[in-house]
Amino acid sequence: MDKGQERKFREMTEAPVGRLISRLAVPCIISMLVTAFYNMADTFFVGMLKSNSATGAVGVAFSMMAVIQAVGFFYGHGSGNYISRALGRHDLEGAADMAAAGFCYAFLTGAGICLAGQLFLTPLAALLGSTPTILPYSRAYLRVILFGAPWMISSLVLNNQLRFQGSAVYGMAGITSGAILNIGLDPLFIFTFRLGIAGAAWATIVSQFFSFCLLLYGCSRGGNLRIDPARVQFRWRYFRAIAQGGLPSLARQSLGSIATICLNRAAMPYGDAAIAAMGIVQRVMLGCASAMIGFGQGFQPVCGFNYGAKRYRRVKEGFWFSFRVSAAFLLVVSVLCFAFAPAIVALFRDDPEVIAIGAFALRCQCVTLCSQSWVVMSNMMLQTIGRTGPATFLAAARQGMFFLPLILVLPRLFGLAGVQVTQAAADALTLLCAVPIQARALRRMGRD
Repeated sequence: MDKGQERKFREMTEAPVGRLISRLAVPCIISMLVTAFYNMADTFFVGMLKSNSATGAVGVAFSMMAVIQAVGFFYGHGSGNYISRALGRHDLEGAADMAAAGFCYAFLTGAGICLAGQLFLTPLAALLGSTPTILPYSRAYLRVILFGAPWMISSLVLNNQLRFQGSAVYGMAGITSGAILNIGLDPLFIFTFRLGIAGAAWATIVSQFFSFCLLLYGCSRGGNLRIDPARVQFRWRYFRAIAQGGLPSLARQSLGSIATICLNRAAMPYGDAAIAAMGIVQRVMLGCASAMIGFGQGFQPVCGFNYGAKRYRRVKEGFWFSFRVSAAFLLVVSVLCFAFAPAIVALFRDDPEVIAIGAFALRCQCVTLCSQSWVVMSNMMLQTIGRTGPATFLAAARQGMFFLPLILVLPRLFGLAGVQVTQAAADALTLLCAVPIQARALRRMGRD
């Protein structure tokens, strides 16, 4: 192990936990916030086209973006979790092999998604929830986005691998640079080049490629694991290790994509305004939770290193610290969003019907927003320490086991209000499951 890796190990396993997590969390929070802002940038600038159909198309395409993110997080979290535990037990060779394998598998999967998506573009757009008026816009947006799938997925892998090595600053540099570029390119491509909604997609994939190049460069700096093509091995044991660590992320993100499709379809009978409003609310809530998720990402490498080194007391200490801080933050955010819900929705689409639908849905989700602090931190800890079963259950609960049945039942009972309250109801039920699951894991770690 070289001096850089040895320094990282000592820091992860000996520095005060609260201060260490806070320091590692800062670049992760910045990355998440900037990513959330540039996810909302497409909605904001496309909303300036004064078309509910165009705004709705961005919301429809959001579920495809969630699929791309699901694959990226599957390989990124799967390989990253393995890498952090391997470094914790001083297995540098195993960590380097996994870094190369995770990256290569992800890029090839992205190429397959690109090809399949282009071949079945129209059925895909319809499946995602496009109405006849939204379909031309969603086709134009998705056609371009799919070209960027290989490097968009690979960027997520590189970012997560760097983060799990305790080098979140390099990941932040790559992600934020691309995000800032995207915000600048959106108005240029949409309005100056007159590309319309397709311009928003071009801005996204160009900026994502820029991020990809910077992240790949970051892997060769600061004692990080270099992506060495000679280390790539197509062996079952590598994919199995990735699946064990990445399955919860795949379940969470892919079910999130399915949930978005079902949400769009449930909102479809109430018109393009309802689809646009719910798409806006999804982006806003993702932005609200992004800082909390970023803080949890600062906890994950500390958790992985110390679990690999069998320092379980530090793992538990890190969990409780992360939960308290994130819960306090979400409480403040939920109060502010509840109070200013109409104004927040109006930032993206100044249409009275969209504002009315979106403001009520946003306020409903604010009521249960704090519950995500326990759910997300529990899920992150369980996933990082290799508890695949409980982690996958929690990851699937919110958008799968609870949201999907509710989105089929509640709109039938309460109409549009049922669509608006479904996510809040699913969040409350997920919390009821997460409390005993995490409590058991903490007790078991205490015995160990």
